[in-house]
Amino acid sequence: MMRATITLRTNAREELIDVTERVRATLRMANAGDGVVTLFVPHTTAAITVNENADPAVQRDMIGWLARLVPHEAPFAHAEGNSDAHIKASLVGPSVQVPFVSGRMLLGQWQGIYFCEFDGPRERQLEAVFA
Repeated sequence: MMRATITLRTNAREELIDVTERVRATLRMANAGDGVVTLFVPHTTAAITVNENADPAVQRDMIGWLARLVPHEAPFAHAEGNSDAHIKASLVGPSVQVPFVSGRMLLGQWQGIYFCEFDGPRERQLEAVFA
């Protein structure tokens, strides 16, 4: 088992960042053969997902519809003003697993890996564990 940390700088309060190439580069550096990479976000207001990477409208739709589902301005009890971010992160989830063979991830033709920022901008980490 091997582990790597990918550090990101987000630029907006809410955004999806394609991290597919960063994960591929980490696989190459780890000289990985066959296995599964688990990607884990150690933050309570960010998440990770696998989704379409051909049309940027998909990412805009995801951010837009999550904002409609859980509005930032809703009357939450949590006093920090980021309750919507906590809920969105829980809905999307803190981890994904992607199998790889001969160091190549088995993503579909239109799939990419997206770091989901819901309370930025800030510096974030993405943990990659190869097994």
